[in-house]
Amino acid sequence: MQKIISYPLSVIYYLCFGLCLVIFHPIQWICFNIFGYQAHKKSVDYLNLFLLRCTNLVGTSYTFTNMESIPKGVPIIFVSNHQSMYDIITMLWYLRSFHCKFVSKKELGSGIPSVSYNLRHGGSVLIDRKDPKQAIPTIKGLSEYIEKNNRSAVIFPEGTRSKDGKPKEFAQSGLKILCKYAPSAYVVPITINNSWKMVKFGFFPVGLGNHLTFTIHKALAVKEHDFETIAIEAEKAVVSAIKL
Repeated sequence: MQKIISYPLSVIYYLCFGLCLVIFHPIQWICFNIFGYQAHKKSVDYLNLFLLRCTNLVGTSYTFTNMESIPKGVPIIFVSNHQSMYDIITMLWYLRSFHCKFVSKKELGSGIPSVSYNLRHGGSVLIDRKDPKQAIPTIKGLSEYIEKNNRSAVIFPEGTRSKDGKPKEFAQSGLKILCKYAPSAYVVPITINNSWKMVKFGFFPVGLGNHLTFTIHKALAVKEHDFETIAIEAEKAVVSAIKL
């Protein structure tokens, strides 16, 4: 029954969602090319706010827990499980004060209004999953960027999203590079729940009435722990709060 009801609502939702992407694409271009980084950042913030408001049309709500525990004024490496594109939209808005930059696959760097432009020009990095050697210097550059500017990197160590909420094994290579070249950073694990339910029917229709939760866990100072400890503790924290 939910799937049947979702069809007409999803049409309205995707029209609004797509309209936001199209409208904000030239706004981003103007902000970036004429006014610089801060203006572009602000335009991306509001793009994601509008995209979240679109999801309210299909009954989606959001809760962030323990945000006050995130260290301020230092580089942050957010480590999270990955369930859908809504993870990214939500984090970009609710964690906007931390200037989140993502490690994304190169395919997202073209063809998507607003999204591709921000990935190419907003400080995130694009990697070719088929060429691991290319990823190393790219992620290193992101590490040095957040270290210099006290901004944040977001990495999903599972590599690909979980389609049913069940966590996949974390890969360590990307996180290891981020920690190595951002020695003053703090690793902050985040557990995401219910995001996968937005796409449980596939791209269309959208799942209805979902409550997405983001749980922030205790930060780990890179300089105070060896990498193996950081990797194990971060994965343990993320997985511990996943609800199936």
